[in-house]
Amino acid sequence: MERALTALVTNDDGIDSPGLHRLAQAALDAGLELLIAAPASEASGSSASITVAQEDGRILYERRELAGLDGVTAFAVEAGPGLITLLAGHGTFGPTPDLVLSGINRGINVGQVVLHSGTVGAALTGGVNGLRALAVSQEAPTESEELDWTAASALARQVIPRLAEQPRGTVLNLNVPIVAGDTVPELRAATLAEFGVAQTTATERDEGSDDHVRLAVSSPSARPRPGSDAALLADGYATLTAIRSITEDPAVPLEDLVSRSRG
Repeated sequence: MERALTALVTNDDGIDSPGLHRLAQAALDAGLELLIAAPASEASGSSASITVAQEDGRILYERRELAGLDGVTAFAVEAGPGLITLLAGHGTFGPTPDLVLSGINRGINVGQVVLHSGTVGAALTGGVNGLRALAVSQEAPTESEELDWTAASALARQVIPRLAEQPRGTVLNLNVPIVAGDTVPELRAATLAEFGVAQTTATERDEGSDDHVRLAVSSPSARPRPGSDAALLADGYATLTAIRSITEDPAVPLEDLVSRSRG
């Protein structure tokens, strides 16, 4: 009899996020053994950072009991999700996981700006260390409005078994739009948009100030490329994108650049 696969469930919204708890339940429903290890506090925008709050060179963490997830091992860690995933991959919190499930994030992660997402950063860290990984994000209208996680958790439950069939190192990014009631939106394969839901447009120094600048962020003015995650989400579809971490760029003529540099 084959053993059940083990999944690390993490996020960048913190251990108390309801999205994390709903993703953990989806993983249980998919028949996985679970290990939950997530930041003790919010770590959004941390990408795959391995910076950490240390005490005498130690990374602090504590065991937690999570409501509705009785018997599941859970840790609140004083670190971002990228480092947590790296640690889990080395067996810090128990058996080395087979899968990394990151989310469910409050707010979508689309386009090339997923580079900066802690949710996606955890998944990419898992992928570069030979694990299969899934990042899950749910569109959120406002910071304060309560979200219905039903559609995102249902789609995660559908995708997880398919993820387990993929080659080691596979990383998938799932984004889910806001839907009414118990509706589960149609899932579409998507490419990455050039930007995301927002882009940096300028930085400027306040007049008379020498100690800070302001970052200007706005929604992209152009319609996203057809078939991209941003475009499909705008049309009401959930999107699934296969992404990869840092790799070589074969389009750059390196041998020519090196030989010319020698000359």
